[in-house]
Amino acid sequence: MKLIVAIIQDQDYRNLGDALRENNFRSTRISSTGGFLSTGNSTLLIGIEPEQVDQVIELIKTHCHARTQLMNATPTIGGFMGAMPHYPVEVVVGGAIVFVLDAEKINLTQLLQPETPAPAENQQ
Repeated sequence: MKLIVAIIQDQDYRNLGDALRENNFRSTRISSTGGFLSTGNSTLLIGIEPEQVDQVIELIKTHCHARTQLMNATPTIGGFMGAMPHYPVEVVVGGAIVFVLDAEKINLTQLLQPETPAPAENQQ
């Protein structure tokens, strides 16, 4: 078994999530925050068979795109950090960070619904 951990931008999740479901891949989404831009990310956990790795990575490549974004940068000159005005800098964000890990066992446990009592037959 393999466990794919994919960190993607939130705005790419809907298309990728739909594509994974359409191809019968189950995933768990965990909300996360990037350390550099402090923007919302989605971390997906996808348990698959080894022969499915390339297919899942191809779906990630197809649906997770790099894009540019303006970010305010603060100059740090001679200890006057924050005293200088902020200025916009264009940075590349998005795409995906993908880890493929060996998983000894993946256990998909179905949660059982509480049993409802069977309807009583004409009790008199």
